[in-house]
Amino acid sequence: MKALSLKQPWAELILQEKKTIEIRKWNTKFRGEFLIHASKTPDMNSMKRFGFKELPCGFIVGKANLVEVKKYPNKEEFDKDKDKHLATSGWGNHGFILKTIERLDKVPAKGQLGFWDFNSQ
Repeated sequence: MKALSLKQPWAELILQEKKTIEIRKWNTKFRGEFLIHASKTPDMNSMKRFGFKELPCGFIVGKANLVEVKKYPNKEEFDKDKDKHLATSGWGNHGFILKTIERLDKVPAKGQLGFWDFNSQ
């Protein structure tokens, strides 16, 4: 199954469905269900910003369905979805629209850039 690595707290915010759009600098043709991987290194500034002290890192933590990619042509359009992506425009202008988000039991995984194939042992 495909997987996507995200730093904490972004993975956790998706699992809590507070973040339903993942912002990236790159587009993808991939659509469908994928695993959410919490990267080994958290984004400490964002951890503090959202009030988290500790979250699991280096694990598959959930799954979601990528249904659409929204291209943001300008900051005004980007800011309209601020409550769904929680990001600043420096993160990119492609919004991965996520549905059917589900938390899973943690499974250790190393992670990679972009969508990658996870094969559990």
